[in-house]
Amino acid sequence: MEIFKDLAIIILAAKLLGLAAKHIGAPQVVGEIVAGLLIGPSVLGLVGPSDYIAVSAEIGVVILMFMAGLTTNIRDLIKTGPMALLIACVGVFVPLLGGTLLYSAFYGFSSVGSPEFLKAVFIGVILTATSVSITVETLKELGRLEGRIGTLITGAAIIDDVIGIIVLTVVISLKDSSTGAGSVLLKTALFLVLCCTVGVGIYYLFKYIDMRHQHQRRIPILGLALCLGMAYVAESFFGIADITGAYVAGIILCSLKDSSYINEKMDISSYIFFGPVFFASIGIKTQLSEIDGGIILFSVLFVLVGLITKIIGCGLTARLFRFGWLDSLIVGVGMMTRGEVALIVSQKGLDVGLLEEKYFTSVILLIIVSSIITPIFLKLLFSRKKEPDKAQPVASKGV
Repeated sequence: MEIFKDLAIIILAAKLLGLAAKHIGAPQVVGEIVAGLLIGPSVLGLVGPSDYIAVSAEIGVVILMFMAGLTTNIRDLIKTGPMALLIACVGVFVPLLGGTLLYSAFYGFSSVGSPEFLKAVFIGVILTATSVSITVETLKELGRLEGRIGTLITGAAIIDDVIGIIVLTVVISLKDSSTGAGSVLLKTALFLVLCCTVGVGIYYLFKYIDMRHQHQRRIPILGLALCLGMAYVAESFFGIADITGAYVAGIILCSLKDSSYINEKMDISSYIFFGPVFFASIGIKTQLSEIDGGIILFSVLFVLVGLITKIIGCGLTARLFRFGWLDSLIVGVGMMTRGEVALIVSQKGLDVGLLEEKYFTSVILLIIVSSIITPIFLKLLFSRKKEPDKAQPVASKGV
């Protein structure tokens, strides 16, 4: 069958170029996207889009978001307190506004609620999420992860993702012209209430199973079933993005003793098959013929807006909490990395018609630039600190 040949080429090319990207200090997902671009119709034409690849990529997205929820540390969120929450909120709002204004200034302002206006807002939505994994790895390497600023950045980045997913859900739901804003917000609120109430029962059920059958494969199997089930319920009954349901499923299980074991088992299928297929599929669908001078200019501005708005939104908010200018700048820079979530959000926008394929160029460029310069800037800024960053709960610092 042709599909086996396509999958063999995708997995091999994604792995080789993923390792090459990692070797030069770029995120592995960038190499996998470039692999898809090279083997796709735009360059070599070895693999073309197909229904099977599209379905596999969709499953990959859902599993990736489930894993993102599983790695959420609820204790860190509680420890960072309202300070991290406010930094995350402003850190979502400013890039959202910046991206919306950029698209509107570039292609013309549209009336609120119109299809073009929602496309402009969606560009802002892409800019909202911070890459927790890249930020944590950098702070760990610098020995600053457990410090006051490191804990604050990590907590804010986690909350940032949660808020970003909620914003994504609302914007996608608003695309349906028959659905009013009030109805969208009501459905979103009902879904979150359902997750908070039923989720508690699900957590204790899994906790009971975990105690009786710790470190057994039935736990990740049941976890995957919960992930897929919540993805279905979110989209089919509440009109909410399936990735939101998967993310919430991960959060429900993130406090289990075996949460890391579940994540480890999910990572096997994701790393070997679903992840590479998803990221390569982005490259396969990208049409180089659509990339012109206009989209290149937009991409450059998109990257600048994405970096600057995070520094302004998160850095100035940290300053309001009486952090020094240097520490505030560190918080802002620590929040500006983008990664897999930005790609997942972009793919969702493509699926619902809020984003065109050519804008993946902008997203990929942002991921590459932010992933490379953030560690460099953080090392430089931390080297200028005269006092060590003490490990203490940031919630104790008043306004």
